[in-house]
Amino acid sequence: MSQQALRPIGEIAQQLDLLPSDIIQISTDKAKIPLDIIYQRPRRAKLVLMTSINPTPPGEGKTTMSIGLSQAMRRLGIAATAVLREPSMGPTFGMKGGATGGGASQAEPSTEINLHFTGDFHAITAAHNLLAALIDNELFHGSRLHADPRRILWKRVLDVNDRALRHVVIGLGGPAQGVPRETGFDITAASEVMAVLTLAQNLKDLKRRLGRMVIASEGAEMVTAADIGAEDAMTALLKDAMMPNLVQTSEHTPVIMHGGPFANIAHGCNSIVATEAGLRMSDVVITEAGFGADLGAEKFLDIKAPLAHLEPSLAVVVVTLRALRYHGGQDLAHMAEPNLGALKQGMANLLKHIENLESFGLPVVVAINRFGTDTEEEIQWLVHDLGARGISAAPADVFGQGGAGGQDLARLVAKELERQPAAFQPLYADELPLHEKIERIVTKIYGGSRVEYSASAERTLKKLQKWGESDLKVCIAKTQYSLSDNPKRLGRPEGFTVSIRDIDIARGAGYIVPLAGDMIRMPGLPKEPAAYRVGVDDAGHIQGVR
Repeated sequence: MSQQALRPIGEIAQQLDLLPSDIIQISTDKAKIPLDIIYQRPRRAKLVLMTSINPTPPGEGKTTMSIGLSQAMRRLGIAATAVLREPSMGPTFGMKGGATGGGASQAEPSTEINLHFTGDFHAITAAHNLLAALIDNELFHGSRLHADPRRILWKRVLDVNDRALRHVVIGLGGPAQGVPRETGFDITAASEVMAVLTLAQNLKDLKRRLGRMVIASEGAEMVTAADIGAEDAMTALLKDAMMPNLVQTSEHTPVIMHGGPFANIAHGCNSIVATEAGLRMSDVVITEAGFGADLGAEKFLDIKAPLAHLEPSLAVVVVTLRALRYHGGQDLAHMAEPNLGALKQGMANLLKHIENLESFGLPVVVAINRFGTDTEEEIQWLVHDLGARGISAAPADVFGQGGAGGQDLARLVAKELERQPAAFQPLYADELPLHEKIERIVTKIYGGSRVEYSASAERTLKKLQKWGESDLKVCIAKTQYSLSDNPKRLGRPEGFTVSIRDIDIARGAGYIVPLAGDMIRMPGLPKEPAAYRVGVDDAGHIQGVR
């Protein structure tokens, strides 16, 4: 969409009953919403969680569907708002590309959102790396941080996919250059600072959580960011980034975008304050949790919802025929070709995700993201099969037709929201031991039979118990492509073991991160990165960011 086609952000704000004086305008089409404006109002909206089956490498279109559904509901006269995560530039220039939806259901200005946007990611990167610099400065001067350099847990981050930085040695070049030690880089979306910002409910809570972050382990003791007095300077860098961003869809409906933790290596949800803004300024909030329901949705329901006292009313599971065929054994090169047999086989993956969501007490609607290669026979078979199981489903072409292509889905969602309220219940209680929380997720949500811990993971669990931190929640880092920790095990695998090779401590965020299988926290670039598609003409217009 051209810049000229966008409406002034003040007009978009009016749809949320916000005055021009209520927002901080960043540009003609972007604004921030101050926290005090958000909390002046009571909650009034119903909360819809958009999730999906285990995605295929091309992705299944959750963001497009979230935006399209919000547009479709607005067409029905329902004040719906999409509340979404911000894109990371790592995937934008890597394999996945941008993350602002697509076609006629896109968040705008999409190119700016996919690149620097309002600078939130940069602020998080700077705050994270400021703490890293303070840690190395303390090691160099030998003052407040009396810790073994080999026991430092805090890495650096960068919002670029760069495999060469996963393991590095710093401080080389002589005594004046610092203390040599091994460390590495994670991607900014995996930073605990990102998790803290998205889970903090105000600036006071943000600073408290930043101070709680564990930066080193010295003997039997933990060392935190507060121990070296880093939390105030970090909060200063994050003060403006703490405010959620307001943009618009292709049809000029409001979108609140804020925070961007990945769901395969973090908790995969937009910020609590952004969700609060939507709940207090609209009648229906459509929020997206990253990747499949085994990742983002589980983390939304077990981490974010209990913390923010959210009561989701409905889950919408996005599915494509091609993804079902892929999970049914059809190879990637032919996944767009009709194959009813593979479709039926792949249903096992969808049904497992529906079972999981229903186990949390949520009603479920299935959104079939329609593609031009889909056959009417296969779509009707899927709708009928789900209907026979008591699950409402509707095809939607929101990519091609925008809100008009999501009317049937919007009516289903609106009808379901008028039914009996959901009976939401998290999977585990905080007081459950950490290893039991991990095992409950593996057996109940993934469908595995057991968990196998490395010696390092076992030591971390014992250390956390000794520190009195057993009430932390669990955020498993796992491949998105399978219910198991092996990306090649498609469909609904059973009887598998999940291997936890290590455990990261995200005490400020309020959870631990068990690393399952070969999961890494700094992605690499593919052979042909999306960066090669990007062009800039002589007038400064950017093309190819998608």
